[in-house]
Amino acid sequence: MNASSRRSQLTLDADGRVPLARYIESPNCDERPPRTPITLAVIHGISLPPGEFGGPGIVELFTNRLDANAHPYYASIADLRVSSHFVIRRDGELLQFVPCEKRAWHAGASSWRGRAGCNDFSLGIELEGADTMPYATIQYQILARLLKALHRRYRFRHVVGHSDIAPGRKTDPGPAFDWKRLERLILPKRR
Repeated sequence: MNASSRRSQLTLDADGRVPLARYIESPNCDERPPRTPITLAVIHGISLPPGEFGGPGIVELFTNRLDANAHPYYASIADLRVSSHFVIRRDGELLQFVPCEKRAWHAGASSWRGRAGCNDFSLGIELEGADTMPYATIQYQILARLLKALHRRYRFRHVVGHSDIAPGRKTDPGPAFDWKRLERLILPKRR
């Protein structure tokens, strides 16, 4: 997404792909259960290696090409089969790995309000970052635009963190994520 497209309204095609996002197909997805509406958006935080930004690790993980020998941490995750619908890089670049109409494998063992298996009914959005490091201003701006576009299509009811659907197992997007800031960007200004 370049500077001029950052000002354009985000849209989705019939399959749930955002034309302004760079699409990198992940094999780590499948069909959603029939007649299962999307009712949840899940915000994640990821950096590979941990605390480092801008490298190829996230793309390699989501496309099953992560070299277990490239970094000591990678040996513990190289065999994972995971993905997310979207990743928003530190510089605001928007990547899409799975069309929204499909189920991305982002939530793992999870539940929301008594309903297990959040992958079935959610969209996964990863922010390149770490729990205790502030996220970039451009990431909040792109995230807000993306959530608005996704909500126009899917009318989901909740936006939560990975930590909300997998408490005790996951901590992201972490205490550095500013939920109030995101809310101010999403909600219309009141007069």
